[in-house]
Amino acid sequence: MRRGMRAWALGGVIAAACLAVAVAAFGTIKPGLEAPALSLRDMSGKRYDLSPSKRRPMTVLYFFDADSRPSLEGLLTLNRVAKRSKAGVLTVWAITASAKEKASGFARTAGVVFPVLIDEGGRVSEAYRAVQVLPSVCVVGPGGKVLDSFQGGGKATEAMLVRVAERSLQRRETALASAIGDEVLKKDPGNAKARAVKGYAALRRKNLKEAESVFAGLAKQGGEAEVLGKEGLATAYARDKQPGKALALATEVESLAPGRGYASVVKGDILYAQDRKKEAEAEYVKASSRTEGEPYQQAVRYNQLGRFYSSSARYGKARELFDKAVEIDPYYIEGTTNKGVALEKEGKWDQALASYRSALAANPGDAFAAALARRAEEMVALSKDAGRKERMNRLVKELVDRFRAQKSEGVKKGDEWTSGPTVLTFVDFREKGGLAERDGFSTVLLTRLSENLNASGRVKIVERALVERVLDELNLGSSKLADPDTALKLGKLFAARLIGTGSLLNLPESSVLSMRVIDTETSGIVQTEIRTLDPGGNVDEELFRIDRDILHMVMEKYPLRGFVAGVEGEDVLLNLGAKQGVVKGTRFDVLEEGAGIVYKGKKLAAAPKAVARMEVLSVEPEFSRAKVIRKDRPLKLDDKVQERAN
Repeated sequence: MRRGMRAWALGGVIAAACLAVAVAAFGTIKPGLEAPALSLRDMSGKRYDLSPSKRRPMTVLYFFDADSRPSLEGLLTLNRVAKRSKAGVLTVWAITASAKEKASGFARTAGVVFPVLIDEGGRVSEAYRAVQVLPSVCVVGPGGKVLDSFQGGGKATEAMLVRVAERSLQRRETALASAIGDEVLKKDPGNAKARAVKGYAALRRKNLKEAESVFAGLAKQGGEAEVLGKEGLATAYARDKQPGKALALATEVESLAPGRGYASVVKGDILYAQDRKKEAEAEYVKASSRTEGEPYQQAVRYNQLGRFYSSSARYGKARELFDKAVEIDPYYIEGTTNKGVALEKEGKWDQALASYRSALAANPGDAFAAALARRAEEMVALSKDAGRKERMNRLVKELVDRFRAQKSEGVKKGDEWTSGPTVLTFVDFREKGGLAERDGFSTVLLTRLSENLNASGRVKIVERALVERVLDELNLGSSKLADPDTALKLGKLFAARLIGTGSLLNLPESSVLSMRVIDTETSGIVQTEIRTLDPGGNVDEELFRIDRDILHMVMEKYPLRGFVAGVEGEDVLLNLGAKQGVVKGTRFDVLEEGAGIVYKGKKLAAAPKAVARMEVLSVEPEFSRAKVIRKDRPLKLDDKVQERAN
């Protein structure tokens, strides 16, 4: 018992010493430092620990006193916002050293929807310096780092709410940002920063008219509101394809507030899209040297200059700028993925993969980073597989030599009727127009298109790693790939019947994909796709439509053909399997030559007619089994079959 008492006492001394060190080390809780440890129970006894929440994008720790009116007013405001938000979007933990009964009584009466944690003894409150002045708020971001801290009610609470709204805007949570802005404006209609948040939230939702209305209202006021309004209007006009108005307003903002950098970003983007690259670079450099601006604008100052440097192969400088962008905005995964793309271009695939995984840790649902990560994983695996790497090197050398000698090999067939696999290859889309905020969009599109088509089983896609190695060896950049003759030669080189090529036009609000699918034997364009895509959104739906269109075209224009290799009742064996692109559910018609007619001594052939139909039930690599679902006559060995487009 005494040994247990001594251990308990020693533990208490150690805990007190650690707490004293934590308090001394942190002083006031400053942004950029790691948040102190926190492990508390709510009113029902459930434990909440800050360590696991390091995986959360943002946690608002609201320290309050149950007897303090300012404390409770701020808490009720956050509660109203939380009620209007989607589940999981806003994480708030209310923490109090007040008596449990008093805190629980208030929470029940007010209908508080987030956990109220009881800090018995006030040790956590002391660690967060939330004792003398309440409410105190600490906003914890990715990795458990402190983003912001505030003390006091009234204007301090208002400033805290605006900052949470701005952080929500950085996280692309536009509905939450707008809702918090509304709450602030109810009490303070003249709060320019809250109104600006609503304007930029409308811009993120692509509601340009609403954004222009908000910013125009601000621009009519003086001081800070006028600057915010004209800066926002310049952004809105640029995205609304009114570059003249945007440039004029951006220049006006520079004269009103020379320390702000975002207006130079707006000018740089417009000049870049107008192919005035030197002038654009000067504006991006200017933007990176100016420090004033809103939190959700700061990272892009460094990012766009980094994108410019990366586009001109100055990768080291670019990576430094991307790091700066993420350092000041931990939610800015654009900078993290852009750094990865720059590392790719340097051939540093393992480091590129680490960047993509960092982006996914910050936002697990980012399809852009996920596609880039899968591609990087493939390249890293290739570099570590000595046997595969050697085979790839031999194949690349052979293909490069063949291309330079202007030779290609066609698809070898066993007979004139039986199909081989339908092989398709993509070459990189040429990017044009403005300097997109995210690099690698064409790579993401090609990766996703290839993955979806490969998954269908019907089309075989030439391995991207092989295509890229050959293009690198041949030094074929995007401008050379835009030449139709070069693209056709590449398609034939890879024994592909079809080749997908085209361009990606980057506009202020979106990107326009213009893609052509070309038959390498006839040189004819067999399909054209023009789609408007949002690099910042989920493009999978549009890509699914493109893949579906390509598959439908392939089945109609390049149907699988083969023979009946065996018949047993209603069960049929076909000489086509997975290697040719047969999948479960594929339907085939059994064809019979038409009788034709004789006209003026010349026999005119008739189109073959379908005398039976079947559906594939199981597939092996080189054959498949089907069930007859309709027939006009009994089937026999060597009957011709042809795929029917579903």
